[in-house]
Amino acid sequence: MGIFGRIGDIIKANINDLLDKAEDPVKMIKQMVIDMQEAVTKATSGLAQAMAQEKKLQRDYEKFVAMSKEWENKAMAALQAGNEDLARKALAKKAEADQQANMYKQMYEQAAQTAATLKTQVEQLKAKLDEARMKESTLIARSQAAKAQKEIAKNIGTFDHSSISAKFSKFEEKILKEEAEAQAFTQLSEGTTSLDDEFKALEKNMAVDDELAKLKAKLGK
Repeated sequence: MGIFGRIGDIIKANINDLLDKAEDPVKMIKQMVIDMQEAVTKATSGLAQAMAQEKKLQRDYEKFVAMSKEWENKAMAALQAGNEDLARKALAKKAEADQQANMYKQMYEQAAQTAATLKTQVEQLKAKLDEARMKESTLIARSQAAKAQKEIAKNIGTFDHSSISAKFSKFEEKILKEEAEAQAFTQLSEGTTSLDDEFKALEKNMAVDDELAKLKAKLGK
């Protein structure tokens, strides 16, 4: 099983574990994104190792290709100098270099193919992570809105509308009674004051009449 298969199993295991525990949806969504981010990190690390191996095999392949060419040149130089035995030895070294070059060529080509496949898979995984992050923001917002709506509905449901209406009616009746009593006391207070004023006015008129009588007596009338 490759690195991507193991990463997929880890993600599925974590998600299934969260679903089994029936945790808060927001926490579950955030954890899933975290798991995917960790998967991308591991996959990227695996891709980097594969690319490094590809480059190493490419350098080894090119080294033996260059070595083969070098021994070929030496063999030609030996022939030109008339030393066929030395030329044979150089060609034997060239054959060894060619064998190594062919081996590393196959390894390099396979590594290049593996790295290309891993690169595609990493890009797909990153795209899924980006999509998950966008969904995360949307789903979290929806979850928060649902919680707020639920809380409001719950608070509204705790009030008994008929009971509240009855209580307000009772309070209103009591206030109306207090207002009526206040008005009655005000009227009684105003009536008492008016009677007192009348007696005061009477006393004042009597005093004036007495003074008038005294003045008439003085004048002999």
